[in-house]
Formats: sequence, structure tokens, C-alpha cells
Amino acid sequence: MIPTTHPDDATMARISAGMLLEIGAVHFNASEPFTLASGLPSPTYIDCRKLISYPRIRSTLMDFLTAKVMRDAGFEAFTNIAGGETAGIPFAALVAERMGLPMTYVRKKPKGYGRNARIEGVMGEQDRVLLVEDLTTDGGSKLSFVDAIRDTGASCAHTAVIFYYGIFPETIKTLGDHGVSLHSLCTWHDVLAEARRQQAFDSHTLSEVEAFLNDPRAWQAARS
Repeated sequence: MIPTTHPDDATMARISAGMLLEIGAVHFNASEPFTLASGLPSPTYIDCRKLISYPRIRSTLMDFLTAKVMRDAGFEAFTNIAGGETAGIPFAALVAERMGLPMTYVRKKPKGYGRNARIEGVMGEQDRVLLVEDLTTDGGSKLSFVDAIRDTGASCAHTAVIFYYGIFPETIKTLGDHGVSLHSLCTWHDVLAEARRQQAFDSHTLSEVEAFLNDPRAWQAARS
């Protein structure tokens, strides 16, 4: 069923952050920072893939994401929902089901045999595609998926994610310069606020996370 009613953005962000905390998808560790794909340290890590194992939470988040995208981009804005390999695939399928639209997925690179395709499923030149992923950090990884979609002749001007880091100011510009608008449910700032409200972590850890979120580059430079 297509969700047509939903809370305001702030309420959805708070509830979404609470659900991520509830299932243990949020990890804060200031004393032994995590290593990001860039090789830089971070006191925060999030695992949105865990969501697929929690049906009630998964369903609520997908209702939120579908309603938010339709409200912000338009109820008839899309004709195809594409998931990015691999984390975006289940969420794209769930959004496509709610919107009553075809679903496809985009490989990170050609599979190297057969048709050597990056797009799996049916996507046509007239399609208006929504790219769905679990999260985005600086937006860079989305560009390759968008380009693969556009190479088919289809258009892709929107991407939707459950979680957006919200701490790297270049993200929106990176996507915008590529003609892509970002839709998301919550950020690290929302998660930190909810973690404080729930007293989910000790005060020192929360203070270190806040320092990182306020100036991630300086925090990383001091520990690299």
C-alpha cells in the first residue's frame, strides 16, 4: 500500500534515529575509533544493513522514506526504482513495492561476462529513476550509480537514503553539481540528540562524538 500520510520531517528524523539505536545499528567508540573507507578515524559507525532483519522497524522506515520522497519530489515523479549494489537493493525493492513501480539494481562495476551489464532488470530510455541506497557520507559513491543509470538513456535526478551523515558540507554540492537531489530520513546529529535523550552512551563518549560531528576534519587530523 502506498503511504500517503506521514509525520513532519523532524518527527520522522527522531523516530528513525531511535529505531537505529534500538536495534544496535549505531556504534560510538571514542577510545578506539573506527576506520572509515577513506582510512581516516571516526568515533561513529552505522550499520543500516541490520534493518532488513527487523520487519516492523524496516516497514516503518520504508513507509517514511516513500512518503518523504513523494512529498518532496512528487507523487508521479518516478517510473523506476533502482537500488545500488549491494546495500541499496533490499530497500529499493521495498520502496518499489510501496510505490507500485518496477525495480532494478545497479552493479558497482560490469560483471565481466555475458552482457557485461551494470543495470539488472528492465530500464528504458523514458524512465525517471529514483536511486535508493542505505546511506550516504560525502555523496561521491552515488555518482557512479547515477552515471550508469543515465548511460541507459534514463534520467536520474534524485537519490533517497535512510541515513545521511550530514557532517560533510560538500555532499549536497557534489550531488547538486551532478544534477541530483538528496532525500534522507536522519543524520548523525539526529542520532546524537536521541542518544543523549535516551542516555544510550556515557557522557564522555557523547561529548567526543559531538566534537567529531562539529568538526570531523579537525578531529581526524588530531588522531591520524
